[in-house]
Amino acid sequence: MRCKILHLMLGLFLVLLLSVSVTIKASVADDGYEQCERAVKNWASSNSVDSEVRDDKHALRDLLFFLHVPRTGGRTYFHCFLKKLYINSEECPRSYDKLRFNPRKTNCRLLSTHDDYSVMSKLPKEKTSVITILRDPIDRVFSTYEFSVEVAARFLIHSNLTSVKRMTPLARRKSSGVSTLDIWPWKYLVPWMREDLFDRRNDRKLRGQAHLVTNNSYDMEDIVMPLHDYINDPIAQDIIHNGATFQIVGLTNNSYFAEAHEVRHCVLKHRSLGEYVLEVAKKKLDEMLYVGLTENHKESANMFANIVGAQVISQHKKLSSSSDGAEQSSAPPKTKFDANDKGNNTYQSLKNVSSTAKDEVARKNMTVEKLMEAYETCISSLRDSQAGRRVTSLKGISPANFTKEARRKVPEALIQEIASLNSLDVELYKYAQEIFNKQHAMMQSMVKTESIVGTLMSTGTTKPPTFYLLSITALMLLLIIFFYVNSRRRTLKVKL
Repeated sequence: MRCKILHLMLGLFLVLLLSVSVTIKASVADDGYEQCERAVKNWASSNSVDSEVRDDKHALRDLLFFLHVPRTGGRTYFHCFLKKLYINSEECPRSYDKLRFNPRKTNCRLLSTHDDYSVMSKLPKEKTSVITILRDPIDRVFSTYEFSVEVAARFLIHSNLTSVKRMTPLARRKSSGVSTLDIWPWKYLVPWMREDLFDRRNDRKLRGQAHLVTNNSYDMEDIVMPLHDYINDPIAQDIIHNGATFQIVGLTNNSYFAEAHEVRHCVLKHRSLGEYVLEVAKKKLDEMLYVGLTENHKESANMFANIVGAQVISQHKKLSSSSDGAEQSSAPPKTKFDANDKGNNTYQSLKNVSSTAKDEVARKNMTVEKLMEAYETCISSLRDSQAGRRVTSLKGISPANFTKEARRKVPEALIQEIASLNSLDVELYKYAQEIFNKQHAMMQSMVKTESIVGTLMSTGTTKPPTFYLLSITALMLLLIIFFYVNSRRRTLKVKL
């Protein structure tokens, strides 16, 4: 009898053990990890094949693509650097949603856009140089939150959302410029925040409460969405967190890649798969002509002027000298406009020709030193106008005021949560710092070499001593070998 009972208990135990095993396997299968792993690995493998680091990556090519990561200071670079280097007719018509132009047209030499790296599938890759700027991920999340609130608060002059939806399209039709609501990612983030601000204002009115005064601008839930709610919302998870990494590999929700949605959501669901995306992002940075850092503002600007600016200036001078004769015997080129442009009247056309002529004259006399002088003047006025507009916008949500002092009151636990949610961006930023330091060392060596040559030439001899020539040549060879070995080493490190 006891044996039967023991056999029965043993049988029940085995059945229970088997059911648990089946349940665990079913749970793993339902989780979809294996399918996601295959999808991410296949995507990463296909991207690694196309990501060999070019030996001439520091040489400017025909088309310059500025991959503008939001809230990194890219607008300053565009207006204060790139607009000084390229005239209007050379700038590709910008697109903030989907491409509406032919990037292979001959006079398209500059593309500045919030599009992610997938736009390279529409460009002549072998003729395109890419530049970008990265920012400390925690600061970038703060800045994204603040800008979303700032722009959304501008609509609080309306009595309700119905008025906003009725008046906004009319205002946009009257304006010839591009609205923030057309630009990724603000076309998603601003309407979301705008609706939230109106809901909170309506709640205050219903309670008969004007506003609640607190000492933490990032946690005024009666007035604006608290930062801790903002970072944990599904919209932020999909668009903001690790946004720089996803943009640099072409996996945003604005991507041209068909597999982008699946890969991005697999990485969001299974964080360990993010390592594959991170390695591809590092490779993309390795390929770029220039990687700037928002925090190293002065060094980044100086390096941009010497690495990118100097080559653009040299390129323009070569093109100008070779086309002077042809231009004298041909009609002025027509400026090509985007399909949505409204500049089709005579006055606008004359204004464009005049502006282009002035820009051309200024560009012919451009040097790196003059470029830096123009940049310093430009950023000063640009910052003043931005600061004034910000103050005006935030009046609608007073007493909330986003300052450095207010940021210091944010709990450390919340800051650590932001860092955790942006772990890929944190690692990519560290890698970008390494690249930046190497670029900076290379630039300093180049400037030093040019200074030595300049000193020798200024002595009045057209032929410097053989010793100095050999030293300079040896130095340049060592630099080339150093950066080539490092780039090859980084290529071999990629594990897919």
